Amino acid sequence: MPRKSVYRAVADIDREALAEFQAGIRKRYTDEQILAELKQSAERLGRSPTMREFAADSKTTVHPQTVIEHFGSWNRAKRKAGLVPRRFATREELLALLQELGKELGRVPTARDIDEHRGKLPSKSLYWHTFGSLTNALREAGFDVPVGEERLERALDQAVSLSKKLGRLPKFADWTTARKADDAMLTEWQIYRMFDARRGAWSTFQFLVRERLREADVDVAADGTIS
Repeated sequence: MPRKSVYRAVADIDREALAEFQAGIRKRYTDEQILAELKQSAERLGRSPTMREFAADSKTTVHPQTVIEHFGSWNRAKRKAGLVPRRFATREELLALLQELGKELGRVPTARDIDEHRGKLPSKSLYWHTFGSLTNALREAGFDVPVGEERLERALDQAVSLSKKLGRLPKFADWTTARKADDAMLTEWQIYRMFDARRGAWSTFQFLVRERLREADVDVAADGTIS
């Protein structure tokens, strides 16, 4: 029986099953624990932390993506924690910077290009926060940025392989670590943007990975561990 299209698989996801799966994945941390970690990180830094600063804080145990999964956005979580979000450039300024970088490069800028031009441009996480994803920002800036089914297929194949090595479905931080050792892998943000960076994007990806593993007769437990 031929495998169904990945995009069709996304469209056909059982929403109740997905919600149950996401609820199980999120049980590791409560909202209160996450807010406490944000407050403690802010106290150590002496200011409201950015995603990058929070991820670099060696005393935090929560990944920034987990914060977003729970609260919908980074700034919403910080407001819940009683922290004031940092002030950033306007949407128009951010788009103009992308357009200038595109002219300089002669092509559509990538996340790596933005990292390599730090100082001239803000972080790619700021584009994600402002526009929902870097892809959205690039499109709004006038760039043609298609997201193909082939890329998602590749991500799922890589995730299945990584899951078997880990013995469980990969978390966002797992993918970050694996990507550092193998630059042939898609970045975690490229995967996240395939789902329009909406709340629950990573756990939706994990759900599809679980379904792909089940197609291969691999048993996946409710907590994401595999046999």
